[in-house]
Amino acid sequence: MAHFIYFASQGILLMSGEDKVALYVLMMEECDPDKCTANKLVKFNLVKPIYRVKEVPRNCVVLNPLADVILSIKDRTTALRHGILAVDCSWKNAEDFFNRVRIKGSHRRLPRLIAVNPINFGNPYILSTAEALAASLYILGFEDQAREALSIFKWGPHFFEVNKWLLEQH
Repeated sequence: MAHFIYFASQGILLMSGEDKVALYVLMMEECDPDKCTANKLVKFNLVKPIYRVKEVPRNCVVLNPLADVILSIKDRTTALRHGILAVDCSWKNAEDFFNRVRIKGSHRRLPRLIAVNPINFGNPYILSTAEALAASLYILGFEDQAREALSIFKWGPHFFEVNKWLLEQH
């Protein structure tokens, strides 16, 4: 059973209980398949893979490192209704991709967070796809789903320890 809390001043409807956000990953297949966190999320049925931009659900929250607006609790209802999309591409190609390709939706960037994945450990902003999705879920109030997404990685729980203060500021 879901519980509802409405914050009239901000126009935000919070729901808890069985609610889960649909997670999508646009798979650009640019990284080592064995190290790709998106591939592992797909393998464990935690995200739906998308292979063409035209398949992206309309109105979803698009995680975009170039977006002007930072993801916040105000995006919760949109995420719950339409899902969250992460683009799994190389960080070397991300700027070019987001400047070249138009994806419909609410483009949001994440706040400054520290990567704990083995590839980019300790680097601010350079998150893996799994870290980005988990961070967005946590910020939007879906902490259980965020922890579930990273539970399949040995380093997953450490992400929340390292970024606890930063995540809770949003």
